[in-house]
Amino acid sequence: MSNKASFTAGSTDIEAGKPIPDEFAYAVPGGPGLNVSPSVHWSGAPEGTQSFAVLVHDPDAPTGGAGWWHWLVVDIPANVTSLARGAGEPQGAALPSGCRQLKNDYGEVGWGGPCPPVGDPPHRYNFTVYALKVKKLDLPPNATASAAGFMVNANALAKATFTGTYQR
Repeated sequence: MSNKASFTAGSTDIEAGKPIPDEFAYAVPGGPGLNVSPSVHWSGAPEGTQSFAVLVHDPDAPTGGAGWWHWLVVDIPANVTSLARGAGEPQGAALPSGCRQLKNDYGEVGWGGPCPPVGDPPHRYNFTVYALKVKKLDLPPNATASAAGFMVNANALAKATFTGTYQR
């Protein structure tokens, strides 16, 4: 797998390296979050790309090194180059046809926004788009984030990442 210079990812809602706006944070009582998924777009996928996956991970979560998976979208058709703002709602109605969302580490299907422990330093949220060499990943509907990560990495041609931060 490579990080080909021509394969890039970004968002119109999150500026790379900057704080993620509150509306995208997980909705908790008394908090500012609305749990709306941000837009994600990509370009320059390598030749041979048959599908994409978008995985969002917080490596700073206090989980003994495992981090926290916030969004897992797989089986994105090769002709798709973006996910719209709000596409991560549980029913996935705004996702492109053929996509599947898997359970995040909140135990919910769809986007689960940032919600680091109060007082922690800013956490990093890595939004990674993978160009895959297969049209569909062989994953059951109840696949874990670890299983999805394994299958995505095993079938990746290239990846592109941008990072936002969040603190409560």
